[in-house]
Amino acid sequence: MKYGIVIVSHSYDIAQGVKQLISQAAPDLSITTAGGTEDNGIGSSLEKIQKAVDDNTGDEILAFYDLGSSKMNLEMLMEMTDRKIHKYDVALVEGAYTAATLAQVDSPLETIENNLKALTIK
Repeated sequence: MKYGIVIVSHSYDIAQGVKQLISQAAPDLSITTAGGTEDNGIGSSLEKIQKAVDDNTGDEILAFYDLGSSKMNLEMLMEMTDRKIHKYDVALVEGAYTAATLAQVDSPLETIENNLKALTIK
């Protein structure tokens, strides 16, 4: 598939829950997660984000996050990798679900991003 989804959350359970939800609508997408700290506590882990990106089989990554340090670690990884990662400042669940359903039907990136604009966090 052209696009894969990466979910970055401060909570292991939230990351897994979002993956389960969007997997129902987009069963063919590679959806990987980075939830919580190394020991699955509340927090963010650059190493987990790296693994989620490495394990994702999409040609390009559509990345979604929940809170500040998740965004910071995701941006740090984006500077360290050659992978093409598109990061979206949108509501986590709604944004990931919208992108996944559109990517599942091979929508162009422009269509996906136009649909995400309505969900942008101001």
